[in-house]
Amino acid sequence: MPLALLYLAVFAGGVLTILSPCILPVLPFVFARTDRSFLRESLPLLAGMALTFVAVALAGTGTAAWLVTIADSGRWIALVVLALAGLALLSPRISAWLSRPVVRAGARLVQQVERGDRTSQWSAPSRSLALGVATGLLWAPCAGPILGLVIGVAIASAAPAVTVSLLAVFAAGAAASLAFAILGGSRLMSTLRPTGGGSVDRWLRPALGVATLASVLLLAFGWDAPLLANSAVVATAGAEESVLRTLVPDRRSMIASLGARHEAPIATPDEGPLPTFAGASGWLNTPRGEALVPADYRGKVVVVNVWTFACYNCLNALPHIKDLARKYAGRDVVVIGVHTPELARERVPRNVEDAVRRLGVTYPIAIDADYRIWRAFDNQYWPSVYIADRNGRIRFHHFGEGRYEDEDRVVSQLLTEPAP
Repeated sequence: MPLALLYLAVFAGGVLTILSPCILPVLPFVFARTDRSFLRESLPLLAGMALTFVAVALAGTGTAAWLVTIADSGRWIALVVLALAGLALLSPRISAWLSRPVVRAGARLVQQVERGDRTSQWSAPSRSLALGVATGLLWAPCAGPILGLVIGVAIASAAPAVTVSLLAVFAAGAAASLAFAILGGSRLMSTLRPTGGGSVDRWLRPALGVATLASVLLLAFGWDAPLLANSAVVATAGAEESVLRTLVPDRRSMIASLGARHEAPIATPDEGPLPTFAGASGWLNTPRGEALVPADYRGKVVVVNVWTFACYNCLNALPHIKDLARKYAGRDVVVIGVHTPELARERVPRNVEDAVRRLGVTYPIAIDADYRIWRAFDNQYWPSVYIADRNGRIRFHHFGEGRYEDEDRVVSQLLTEPAP
């Protein structure tokens, strides 16, 4: 498949974001520029927004924790900056009051941007670029099929340049659709001003200020996602899927053609023998409720998940454990859940049975009501995962949520080792 078609599909996905609810929170920041020069004010803002999106998206697909921390901290700084800009839009008096301490510190961003100061012509693009960076830190495009494909390429591809260029093309598509909307808004304002006198500006700027502050509140408290989830202008996910079916019919082959990066095997040192489950006070999902004994899993890879049914973290990790059990069913892999209670109601066998049935867990569950298995593993966390090789030696463990892909890879690695 020509790579150009992939870029075309990604650009189309960016364009479609203007019709999705995810763009709504940043629209007030963008449309506050409709009365300014497009080349010197709006274009730098859109460029800053696009560049920041690429940087934040790369941080999100990377593994460096400090990058993620910086991106998250920058988001809160951006909320403060744009909240000040929103307040300044409400009235010139508020703008002047807010700008006094900023001016004393040598930063005239709010005053010049919101009062339309033209005395510093060379700094206008840089001011707009700064606002664009702040807007980009808050813009989280809806994770539709096309953006999902781009992130998939970012994770699997060995070509960083391709990843960066695809994210840039997606951002360019979004910027292009916003630029078209800004130009249309500018023409509309030019038409309304001669007929409405100064009244248009008098009600539009405060309205944009209120909308800006409302957006900041939505983003700060995380209300934007539930509130806007069903407010799309069109079904963009379906539109994106149609674009992909037309331009990128075989996505898996496309990703493979870009060259999946070589992933080194995960280190699996010998951590000692796998304890038995003799301390269980009962068993679920075994024939006639009988206990599993070492003979039942000798020569097999064993995945042990210590959990409890009222633990949120355990419930978040549970779907992956169920996926592992399904994926390796019929192979030399045994998945065993160890239900160790944390709360009083989790100690009631009937409650455990009901929870296991409700959650759709079908692999064997050892009921560890007396913490005997917990102590045998010297465990200290909910949830915990231990993976043992065919020789009954623990080769991997993980405490808490996450590392699901690594757990899958470890099982696959251990299956390649010879049986005893």
